[in-house]
Amino acid sequence: MYVTARDGVKLYLEEAGQGTPILFIHEFGGNHDAWEPQMRRFARRHRCITYAARGYAPSDIPGDLDSYSQRIAAEDALAVLDGLKIDKAHVVGLSMGGFAAAHLGLIAPDRALSLTIAGTGYGAEKEFEDYFRGVSLAVADSFETMGAKAFSRIYAEGASRVQFQNKDPRGWAEFADRLSRHSDTGAALTMRGVQARRPSLYDLAEEFAAMQVPTLVMTGDEDDHCLQTGIFLKKTIPACGLAVFPKTGHTLNLEEPELFNSLLAEFLAQVEAGAWTGRDPRADPGQVMRTK
Repeated sequence: MYVTARDGVKLYLEEAGQGTPILFIHEFGGNHDAWEPQMRRFARRHRCITYAARGYAPSDIPGDLDSYSQRIAAEDALAVLDGLKIDKAHVVGLSMGGFAAAHLGLIAPDRALSLTIAGTGYGAEKEFEDYFRGVSLAVADSFETMGAKAFSRIYAEGASRVQFQNKDPRGWAEFADRLSRHSDTGAALTMRGVQARRPSLYDLAEEFAAMQVPTLVMTGDEDDHCLQTGIFLKKTIPACGLAVFPKTGHTLNLEEPELFNSLLAEFLAQVEAGAWTGRDPRADPGQVMRTK
């Protein structure tokens, strides 16, 4: 099935199950298929939707850079909800998809029942902004010059991917194969238009502090450039929890699917019960022990 984004781009989606909707937004290195362990688990009780971002077949692959940006990525997620006539949904994103989920919470908080922001932080750390932009542009060039089939072998063994490879060689091989089938053009333009140009999450601290959407942040403890950002989001978003996966890298939902699904299920249950609230004001982060 396809829906149409605001600029006419066609977005491919799949859905399964009935109940409260969950929208899954994939990472740069994945596609809509990368959420299969979650689609199978949560479609038992929820209406689950996964879609291919623009630049990822079978969605359209626009050939101009201005068709790709962080704002457009968040608006595409809303376009999927609009196309399915869904007023509100739980929104779950990983990495690039986590940024889209976070920005959706800022621009349209009324559309999100909750936000799950997983493996999110690349480029957000202020001291690494220039480095990240440079790396993003170099990756874009590599997709164009080497092609996804060849470059995927390099990208898939990044510092926060080898944990997945070591734990689950077959699962990692599926991830690498999925990456090898990316559109060279779509991957390059996504890197240049979305990744390299998106604002730092730290620059949006005021907006996040005002956002009241129940939020769960997940990060791997060996996903170094997401770990500190996860703590920042925990401290900034009022109704936010933080889950840190031990000995885990970037590809959280595939590397540790059972843990990911268990934490997500509990989070959604608490949100739907009205039990996931802001931090108790008595839990003063400046207090070590109460003295009187």
